[in-house]
Amino acid sequence: MEEFDIIIVGAGTAGMTAGIYATRANKKTLILEGKNYGGQIINTPDIENFPALNHISGIEYATNLYNQVKELGVTYKREEVQNITKDRLVTTNKNQYQAKAIIIATGTQNRKLGLEGEDTLVGRGISYCATCDGRFYKEKNVAVIGGGNTAIEDAIYLSDLAAKVYLIHRREGFRADQKAIEILKSKKNVEFILNNKPHKLIAENKLTGLEIINNENEITKIDISGLFIAIGQIPNTEIFKGFVDLNESGYIKSEDGVHTNIEKIYVAGDVREKELRQLITAASDGAIAANTAISEIQ
Repeated sequence: MEEFDIIIVGAGTAGMTAGIYATRANKKTLILEGKNYGGQIINTPDIENFPALNHISGIEYATNLYNQVKELGVTYKREEVQNITKDRLVTTNKNQYQAKAIIIATGTQNRKLGLEGEDTLVGRGISYCATCDGRFYKEKNVAVIGGGNTAIEDAIYLSDLAAKVYLIHRREGFRADQKAIEILKSKKNVEFILNNKPHKLIAENKLTGLEIINNENEITKIDISGLFIAIGQIPNTEIFKGFVDLNESGYIKSEDGVHTNIEKIYVAGDVREKELRQLITAASDGAIAANTAISEIQ
């Protein structure tokens, strides 16, 4: 069984930043990621709020970060972590590893609408990534669900591709950057549908429409070919239930933002309980978690 100084679970911004700091401190480091590297940032078409990074896509950013990790010599394996013990034994779908310290940086995943047929229509009209799938809906009618930054950014991106973009939000106001909202409002092919929420998916092998319902329980049908869901995230902590302490929403608790309730098991990034989940805070979390782990396993 291979042994490492530090094992990092997750290859988003927090995880890969932790890998950089740990390796530069001459610690034998392993990053484990069951899916693609990058995390949620790969869904962002244009990063504008990270210092010194101006107009770079999330995919470009994640690729640059991954290449930096590999160039430093961090061991990176695409394996799904299935279990972690208090003795820091990590079991994946392929191997077992022993660590002196573990950093959990598993991030979040997209929240679903919960409507009948949603899962079967993914790739046939339903998407959670506008930058990944938007090009398939050129000159077609699409809808975006949500009222946060991701929904606004998705609608802006799609407005340059689609014939018509409906932005559907269950409230009157938005929880998004005001500048981005103003940009979206200037788009002539965007229609705002507020105080409404999705009610029923309409499909025949692929999505053809959506029924929405307002606060007065009035139902309206819109004809669309694509539906982009951007209603927030849920933490990837399913395997940690009963292991580390979680809050009511499933995020990992940490009194100081680094330590979990288990010795030498740390947390970083969007998966931890905190107020602000941004690219820059994920990078900060990764650096702090790695530095803390380094100092405590000397």
